[in-house]
Amino acid sequence: MASEVILFGEPMALFVAREEGSLSEATQFTRMLAGAEVNVAIGLTRLGYDVTYATRLGMDPFGDYIERKLELEGIHTEIIRDKERPTGFQWKNHVRKGDPATYYLRKNSAASCITEEDVDSIDFTGARLLHITGILPALSLNSRNAVYRIIEKARKEGMIISFDPNLRECLWESRSAMIRTINDLASKADIVLPGIQEGNILMGSKDPEEIAKFYQELGAKIVVVKLGDKGAYARSETEEGYFEGYPIKEVIDTVGAGDGFAVGVLSGVLEGVSLKEMANRGNAIGAMQVMVSSDNEDLPTREELERFQKEGHR
Repeated sequence: MASEVILFGEPMALFVAREEGSLSEATQFTRMLAGAEVNVAIGLTRLGYDVTYATRLGMDPFGDYIERKLELEGIHTEIIRDKERPTGFQWKNHVRKGDPATYYLRKNSAASCITEEDVDSIDFTGARLLHITGILPALSLNSRNAVYRIIEKARKEGMIISFDPNLRECLWESRSAMIRTINDLASKADIVLPGIQEGNILMGSKDPEEIAKFYQELGAKIVVVKLGDKGAYARSETEEGYFEGYPIKEVIDTVGAGDGFAVGVLSGVLEGVSLKEMANRGNAIGAMQVMVSSDNEDLPTREELERFQKEGHR
């Protein structure tokens, strides 16, 4: 029997410089785990959900590290090990606050070569929710087809499908191809989680209400537009509203904030809470994420999330 939640993407080894300055001058690094879908998997697991992460990894030390790290987090894995292609990895420089510079080595990675046949080996029995992003379909035609295949299978199983555009324009062959594919994938999802700048790129408006309306007309049941420190605008088939963000003492690193936001919203979807509570959870975890430097190591437990919300921080 499958887990309650299935995530599908590319996990990567991340090396963060220990000292400030250019990566060309850095001599010591801390190894971590990275990847948008990985962050969501870890976040939902910490909130108590049974989660499976499906991917393809190289038969190399980075692949060993990622598989072991996921298992230590309590995440079930559906992993195919590739003897010919490497596990992707990235470097990030050290900054006291703001966005660090990040460099990737993922071309022809194992995950970029994931196939529809790989998807067919995944156990969907009893799973309730599939979460995907726009990153994996950008890596190759193979991975793009695999994403379409997993959506098809999830739909046949009656699962809720969640989609975060998570635009990485540098990975696409062209902006037009990115827009066309991302919006087509969004049309197959029940929940769409765009940022306001992503909405502007994908449909030509910075108006949160117009963005939400656009994706609802494509077929989404719930659209939550991320507004950064201003919070979120959420719209379902029966209600809508703007939901204020939580005050942030100091922005340390915004990487992973959108994934933390997705964790909050999806936990609410799984529990059937109100649209307001979904957005508030997303805002809370997003705020917690930008006040720390790690992509996922500080994602909260349920008790930590409830305490953060209860104390107000507003």
